[in-house]
Amino acid sequence: MTAYYNEIDPHAVAIIKQEIIDGVIAPGDVDDRSIMEVQAHEIRGYTQCHFFAGGGLWSVAARLAGWRDDRPVWSGSVPCQPHSGAASDRKRGFTDDRDLWPTWFSLIQECNPESIVGEQVDDSVAWIDRMLADMEGAGFAVGAVDLPACAVDAPLIGMRTYFVAQADGAGLGESGWPIAVAAAPKFDGSKRPSGRSCFSDYETTGELGRRRRLERGVRLLSDDVPGRVALLRVAGNAINPVVGAHVIRALMEMQK
Repeated sequence: MTAYYNEIDPHAVAIIKQEIIDGVIAPGDVDDRSIMEVQAHEIRGYTQCHFFAGGGLWSVAARLAGWRDDRPVWSGSVPCQPHSGAASDRKRGFTDDRDLWPTWFSLIQECNPESIVGEQVDDSVAWIDRMLADMEGAGFAVGAVDLPACAVDAPLIGMRTYFVAQADGAGLGESGWPIAVAAAPKFDGSKRPSGRSCFSDYETTGELGRRRRLERGVRLLSDDVPGRVALLRVAGNAINPVVGAHVIRALMEMQK
């Protein structure tokens, strides 16, 4: 067993377990407890630890990047609801009970993993500032960058702030991000979408140079079917693993 997956959503847990059976992600154990119940001594024996694991897509991204299952890494897609302008409830920021960065950061401090990757909603400057300050204060070299899913030809904008951290502090340079990120996909759109739809009149040049109107890649209506509602929730919170692979490749460049 090389990997540890922590996720509380029962539908996401079921997806992760099936992905392990199917060999899609690194083999390991799935823990459906809240991260607030996880103790450092329980996870020290694992090579990889994926927190807020969702559909297990950070492990998919790692494999796409050529990162071996037996190579140590931590990942985390910390819940964005307290900090996202798109959340259905009012943004409460650091006062929200769902602001779980302090809990994850406590485990990071106790276990001191060598390499960390993660992401957050792109409109939370305060969250990113706090994360950078915490990680740098703990001795990590850390950098963050905004990358959209449409840059790898996904049919939506999907802008997220991705970050990497390295325990030995090497490889980031003056810019706070490895030179390798220059090879990552770039946001090439000239206008943002209007209204609530991100599919209205937006065009982008993707990684392969194709320019086209963005279209829905997932049928959004659920028709009150519980299984589909759950699937949309898991998919909506997931990272694009191809973008994640670019981020992990940049981390690999840091370690050369």
